[in-house]
Amino acid sequence: MKNKEVTRKRKSRSHFKELVQWLTPGLGVKRWVLLILFGTTFIGVGIALYALDVYRNAPDTWWLPYLSMISLRAFPRSIRIMIFGGIGLIILISGIWGLSQAVLTPFVKPGSVVVDTLTGYRRKERGPKIVVIGGGHGLATLLRGLKEYSYNLTAVVTVADDGGSSGRLRESLGILPPGDIRNCLAALSSDEEMMTQLFQYRFPVGNGDLEGHSFGNLFISAISEIVGSFEDAIAESGRVLAVHGKVMPATLHDVKLVADILPSNSTQEVRVKGESLIPMTKGRIRHIWLEPNNPPAYPSVVKTILNADLVVIGPGSLYTSILPNLLVPDVLEAIRTTQALKIYVCNVATQPGETDGYTCKDHINVILEHCGDKLFDLIVANNHYLSNLAENMEWVFTDLEELQEYLVYQADLLDEEEPWHHSSEKISRVLIDLLQERTGPLIE
Repeated sequence: MKNKEVTRKRKSRSHFKELVQWLTPGLGVKRWVLLILFGTTFIGVGIALYALDVYRNAPDTWWLPYLSMISLRAFPRSIRIMIFGGIGLIILISGIWGLSQAVLTPFVKPGSVVVDTLTGYRRKERGPKIVVIGGGHGLATLLRGLKEYSYNLTAVVTVADDGGSSGRLRESLGILPPGDIRNCLAALSSDEEMMTQLFQYRFPVGNGDLEGHSFGNLFISAISEIVGSFEDAIAESGRVLAVHGKVMPATLHDVKLVADILPSNSTQEVRVKGESLIPMTKGRIRHIWLEPNNPPAYPSVVKTILNADLVVIGPGSLYTSILPNLLVPDVLEAIRTTQALKIYVCNVATQPGETDGYTCKDHINVILEHCGDKLFDLIVANNHYLSNLAENMEWVFTDLEELQEYLVYQADLLDEEEPWHHSSEKISRVLIDLLQERTGPLIE
């Protein structure tokens, strides 16, 4: 019996706490409660005036004594006001709480509390404006972590991809490559379950022309044909996946990535055209550029960067994901001009065919050689090297003596299951903490 009583009291306190949480500032609920309260009050006043008129003017009948009892006429007027007002308030709050549970519960994940879900949504809705520039697995990992802190996210991705499913669609349909955009949309999805798995599904060997294609790539391509523009297709795909944030191409122009590579057994540079061919060509990449040169940026990208609180460059493939975005002149100029905190996130491991043997300093030098200086305020790098890496990979070591001219923040950023990748939770927490150190608390 005692255990049942304790359980009952705990449930009672839990319900009361949940009711109080609905009054938390910023939820946007109290204004509507007050509006309902005012409306109910006016209705109550109207009914009371009518009842008072009937009571005063009606002839003596058998029900008048009962009406006097119901109206608590034996008590002083102030006591009656408190009693009826209290009962009405309890009924009103109970009705609003029950209505909210009935309406919102079907849209809340099982096991979640409605008010907690609403509180989290409002907090993220007012979160900092963050722009992440990169591509591939690294960008998707970062977005997956940052969406837990803010919904004001924008991913800027390259459109120079010409390999795999994206390359085939680019060649056959003449559209911009959707691969990196698909990965970012999936990472920003509020429900990374069945719909996201479907979006990321890749047709296996033996499916004819569909072999190797991603369903998401085909979906974006189809939407692009229907709505008539690639950028609108991205927006429509985001609605399907219930995305919180935006994904934008750095440019809407059809560009190709070109590199001069110095083979290890030669003194003569080789020119390679195509993003997919660059990592496959053995040698050291000396220089890369876009063709056609100086493509105009997607206008919304420039505006978003200028209005951002935080701009993050990386992580991702140095030559084939990060630099293609920075080689769009308007994007580069917007990064220089913005008042946002600009952070470069260095990769935790080298990438075969691109950055073999590179240190953190090497990564930075490559960016500065292609883009010039004054590009970022802070460098974030991993300092945990105890796990085993995949074949042909090495750690990207950070020598603070080599980086004395930069502000460098080091931490354990590794994903325990795939140590050659960042942990989405660790890196996003570090970035938010660094932003708050500069600007003060942006997230309540």
